[in-house]
Amino acid sequence: MAKVSIEPITLCEPLMVAEDSPHFGEINELVTLVVGESMALTASVREPLRAVFADIMRAANCYYSNLIEGHDTHPISAEQALKGDYDAEPEKRDLQLEAVAHIEVQRWIDGGGLGERHPMNPEVICEMHERFCQNLPESLLLVTDPETGEKRKIQPGRLREGFVRVGNHVPVSASALPSFLDHMHRRYNVAGKNTGVLSSAYAHHRLAWVHPFEDLNGRVTRMVSHAMLLRSAGSDGLWSVSRGLARDSEGYKRQLAAADEPRRGDRDGRGHLSEERLASFARFFLTTCLDQIAFMRGLFEPETLTDRIVEWAARGVSEKKLRKGSDKVMKIAAIQGDIDRKLVETILNVSDRGARNVISDLVKTSALVPTDEHVYKLSMNSELALDWMPKLIPPKPVG
Repeated sequence: MAKVSIEPITLCEPLMVAEDSPHFGEINELVTLVVGESMALTASVREPLRAVFADIMRAANCYYSNLIEGHDTHPISAEQALKGDYDAEPEKRDLQLEAVAHIEVQRWIDGGGLGERHPMNPEVICEMHERFCQNLPESLLLVTDPETGEKRKIQPGRLREGFVRVGNHVPVSASALPSFLDHMHRRYNVAGKNTGVLSSAYAHHRLAWVHPFEDLNGRVTRMVSHAMLLRSAGSDGLWSVSRGLARDSEGYKRQLAAADEPRRGDRDGRGHLSEERLASFARFFLTTCLDQIAFMRGLFEPETLTDRIVEWAARGVSEKKLRKGSDKVMKIAAIQGDIDRKLVETILNVSDRGARNVISDLVKTSALVPTDEHVYKLSMNSELALDWMPKLIPPKPVG
């Protein structure tokens, strides 16, 4: 007979650090900085270029979120899989499929798939899990019971049905999940940019704490955070908190585990869980956001970004990989986001055929993609990002 839960929803309190807490002021200042810096970053990137950079950030976000779970699939490999080019080795192929599954869920989020629904809506959380699972290979849909060694198939989009242990933490029972998720949704479904960013920091831990699914909770939690920051911080997909969390993966996991701790005396809030530990996690999460916004601000600085793109094209010309004048073409494309073939004829003083040849080489590298008969917009894949956006993703290992 299955165990029945009688846990009260107050077990997950506090869901937020109280305004009269000694920790609230510092956290609120960090939230204000995240909102201001994120909006400034978005404003600094011209709108035609935002979609270009959001595409590469989707691949980076996928890479770093999976890396936290110990799955290292380079963005270049993920992009090859998106084109149907899979590794011959089954294990690597399955990890490529996992990366593609992650990218497609984030593409759905970025494209407005949630509609007006809040990311912490239990229906949305389950849909993210289901969409992720539906594109995973069979090998990654199996979970092993740590006590019996039995392998079970993950049920896409369905809340777990049994008790689980995550390290020293025993999440609430399966029967309690709906009430806990509903309670969190009500509390975190708030209006306003600052309150939305604040909620994203708290919700990240509390969703991980409740552990709604049998597996893939970490990835889904980070997808929810991405969606919340997209909604409240105006990130427009131009920065990824997952990159920062992956860069300090051990610190991230320690902070998550520490925030599982119960209240430690009368000065530690008024809930069942430690308010001080929740505040510490929120500071860690928000500081990580600020670090990643600052990092991307440096990469997106218009003049230096244009210089890196032009240098890449000039090197391609000198190495006979691109035709003469490609650097001039790429300079214009980098500045305004696209370029007309007729303008290429003018600035290079070449015929229509000559312009087509220059552009054709750039299209083959994925630096440009056609939008209509004459206009080509700036584009970027992970291979190009290694030159254009240094340190965003690591070099692909040889072999």
